[in-house]
Amino acid sequence: MSKVKGQGSTKNTKKTAGKRLGVKRFAGQAVKTGDIIVRQVGATKRSGEGTYMARNFSIHAAKDGVVKFNTRNVRRFTGKTAPRTEVIVE
Repeated sequence: MSKVKGQGSTKNTKKTAGKRLGVKRFAGQAVKTGDIIVRQVGATKRSGEGTYMARNFSIHAAKDGVVKFNTRNVRRFTGKTAPRTEVIVE
């Protein structure tokens, strides 16, 4: 007789759909005002000039233009700098 009852069938039932995160408009692509450029969980990429970050951390275009990605060193709370990707619409 086993110590643990067979629960394998209940542990293997989680089949959640993907969240469809990631970059939606790449560098060089044209965007209109309000278009989603990046969908993300947490601020992995920062919003730069011509963009704004929504409450769910997605980055939208604030004006019509062309998407560009830059890397910029951002100072952390400890004083250490870390490279971060910045999304810009020109």
